Amino acid sequence: MEIVYHYATVLKAITDLKEKGYTEDFNLAENSITFNSGSFGEDEFEITDVYFYEGESDPDERATVYGIESKFGHKGVLVTGNDAFPESVSRKIVDKLLVHRNDK
Repeated sequence: MEIVYHYATVLKAITDLKEKGYTEDFNLAENSITFNSGSFGEDEFEITDVYFYEGESDPDERATVYGIESKFGHKGVLVTGNDAFPESVSRKIVDKLLVHRNDK
């Protein structure tokens, strides 16, 4: 699946993705992405959309909004700030999320 890149505010990104059926609120855990009814590992999801936001007054005010679909059919949104991830999160998940650094 090819990733689609967008540049928008975080609110616009979330709204666009919700309109496309990305209704789950995903979060990062140590070795998985979690949501209210479960979790999945790094080999069980694909990134479909990546939205970038950079603050007008401060380039460090960056956020990335991911549209993610699990192989089980769950579609949702994951928001990260400034591509910063907790050290406890699996390196494989972080590398997969940072694909946009090499794939644009």
